[in-house]
Amino acid sequence: MSRQSVAKAHEKIQELAWEPLYHEPVSQYGTDYTFQKAKKKDPLKQVLRSYFPMQEEKDNRVYGASDGAIRGNMFRQVQERWLEWQKLFLSIIPLPEISAARAMPLLFRTVPNPELHNGQAIQMIDEVRHSTIQQNLKRLYMNNYIDPAGFNNSLRNFQNDYCGTIGRQFAEGFITGDAITAASIYLTIVAETAFTNTLFVAMPAEAAANGDYLLPTVFHSVQSDESRHISNGYATLLMALSDEGNHQLLERDLRYAWWNNHRVVDAAIGTFIEYGTKDRRKDRESYAEMWRRWIYDDYYRSYLVPLEKYGLVIPHDLIEEAWNQIWNKGYVHEVAQFFCTGWLANYWRMDPMTDKDFEWFEYKYPGWYDKYGKWWENYSRLSIPNGHNPIVFEDVDYQYPHRCWVCMVPCLVREDMVMAEVDGQMRTYCHEACRWTDVEAFRPTFQGRETPNMGQLIGKREWETLYHGWNWADVVSDMGYVRDDGKTMTAQPHLNLDPKKMWTLDHLRRCPPLQSPNVLLNEMSKEEQQAFHANYIRGGPAGRFPPAEA
Repeated sequence: MSRQSVAKAHEKIQELAWEPLYHEPVSQYGTDYTFQKAKKKDPLKQVLRSYFPMQEEKDNRVYGASDGAIRGNMFRQVQERWLEWQKLFLSIIPLPEISAARAMPLLFRTVPNPELHNGQAIQMIDEVRHSTIQQNLKRLYMNNYIDPAGFNNSLRNFQNDYCGTIGRQFAEGFITGDAITAASIYLTIVAETAFTNTLFVAMPAEAAANGDYLLPTVFHSVQSDESRHISNGYATLLMALSDEGNHQLLERDLRYAWWNNHRVVDAAIGTFIEYGTKDRRKDRESYAEMWRRWIYDDYYRSYLVPLEKYGLVIPHDLIEEAWNQIWNKGYVHEVAQFFCTGWLANYWRMDPMTDKDFEWFEYKYPGWYDKYGKWWENYSRLSIPNGHNPIVFEDVDYQYPHRCWVCMVPCLVREDMVMAEVDGQMRTYCHEACRWTDVEAFRPTFQGRETPNMGQLIGKREWETLYHGWNWADVVSDMGYVRDDGKTMTAQPHLNLDPKKMWTLDHLRRCPPLQSPNVLLNEMSKEEQQAFHANYIRGGPAGRFPPAEA
């Protein structure tokens, strides 16, 4: 675009004012934050010159790599274990992207800064682009991978299986409740600034190590936009900090946003990187090592801690506890074990761990085998149908966990599970931080302050409750996770596509009905609930039942 045409286009765009002069705008999206009106600045002239040509070039590279992957026969060389886990990842990730796009209009009327409005509008375009190239990536996998089952119905996968529902609540957190809480603190300040490093940098590295160079091309193209989004969030944060009345809300929202991002993103990405890979080089970083470098050092120490000079209280305790969960309490390993325990309620094939995997885990996480090795040996032993039931029904010393009402990741670190009665229902939480989120933070008042825009966490938030009392064959059929023959299940606890070694609906019909732990908990008396809780927190690690009392 010539210098003259840029000037003319910029002049024309200036007529599209953010503030309408012909009527009093109605506030659609509320916030309990207060902001001072900022001076008007207009960066669109620079955007016109650089943004669109840059994005066009990035798209050309993405689609060129897609063509190269097909011509180079990548799909016959990539590790099956890796691509199977992408059925979960690529069914969920476009939803957070499109939710992020929808989140930007929440801020247009809430943050009185025209310069930021333009940045938010560009971010909205970015997020739509991200969702588009990610869904196209999923389509390429579906059309070219040896086993497309699971990719082919992923538009509904995120909302009704026992893993995808976790991703849905995470994504919808960008667009619900207080506009600043959702679209700024939860999305840009924490999710994009902290956790996209493991999501869009660590994940592509592991993909390349497993023979998949298409995902790195797509996700590096996504990550290159995040710096602008981080700038949007930081500018909004500084505006909020200028009013001391916002500090109480900022501290509340940082605690909620940090903990929920840790629970969901670390659960998913940690599992993909640690259990979805065949790359067991000893010099490869573990997820814990990646987390310590990119999130603890780069985000916490370099980004959050300096905010204390503005008088903001940083949730040091929750950040240290997140690290404690990952390193000392085996959080990622517990999540992977849970995903594979319920393989029959999912839509991808989950490869058993081998001796080579065991050796790597023991090297990176000393003591791993004593905690988890026996269970994985049982998983491998029970992976091919041979007169037994799926592992969730077999005696392998695994107590099926309760769901967390807030983050929806189960209460897998048994010692941390807490309970509370809310609105006449006994609810379970994975940690005190999630109980605080539901009971104190997401309420019309917070520490004596009116917070009418915060909203509440309501609805059917536990997957098991949706199917309580159902036969498992009917559950899988209702979710649509059956292959074209009408009986073979999409999910399998192995990678063998021999029809004689695959599980079918007939295998499930003989299993006990699905039972919701929360429904059963609420059928107990108060005394029984207290006794159950005391017993539950004595369980683990690796889901073990509590030791018998002498």
